[in-house]
Amino acid sequence: MRDLDKALADIVAIRSQIAAGTAFRGYGPATMAATGAVALITAVLQSWWLDDPTAEPLAFFIGWFVAAALSGLVIGIEMRARSRRHHSGLADAMIHQAVEQFLPAGVAGVLLAVVMWKFAAETLWLLPGLWQILVSLGIFASVRSLPRTVALAGAWYFASGFAVVALASQTKLLSPWTMGLPFVIGQSLMAAILYVASGDHDVEV
Repeated sequence: MRDLDKALADIVAIRSQIAAGTAFRGYGPATMAATGAVALITAVLQSWWLDDPTAEPLAFFIGWFVAAALSGLVIGIEMRARSRRHHSGLADAMIHQAVEQFLPAGVAGVLLAVVMWKFAAETLWLLPGLWQILVSLGIFASVRSLPRTVALAGAWYFASGFAVVALASQTKLLSPWTMGLPFVIGQSLMAAILYVASGDHDVEV
C-alpha cells in the first residue's frame, strides 16, 4: 500500500508539473467579452436606479457582487468545457492551477470589502479602485500559463485602479462608472488578446 500511495503521489506530481508548463486554454474570448457586457449592463442599471450610490453603498456593492458572481459562473462553466476539449486528461490539473493563481486576489477582494464595510465604512469609495488593482494582480499571477500579452490587460487594470482611486479622492463618492467602464474595457481587451492568441472565438457551455 505504501508503494501504491507513493506511485499515485508521483503521478499527481508529474501531472501538476506538466500542467504548470502547459498553456491554459480554458478561457474563451467570447465569454470574456460577455463579462464585459455584464459590467456595462450593471453600470447602466445602477445609474438608472441608484440616485445616490454613496448613500446606498449596500445596493451598489451587492449589484457588483452579483455581476462578479454571474461572470465567474459563466467563466467557470466554459472553463470546464474548454479544458475537457483542449487539455483532455490534464483538464482537472489545469483548472486547479488556473483557480489557484487567481484565488488569492479574489479572496482578498471579498475580505477587503467586508473589513472596510465593518470598520471603515467612510473609506468605501476606495473599493472600486482597489478591486481593479487586485484583478490586475490576479492576471499577472496567471501570465505564466496564458498568452504573455495578457499582461497588457493586467497593466490596464493596474493603471485604471490607481486612476479611479485618484479621481474618487476628489469627491469620495461612489459611481457605477468607476466600476463599469474599467471592467468593460479590461474584459474587452482580455477577449481581444485571447482571440488573437488562439484564433478561437467559440463558446462551449
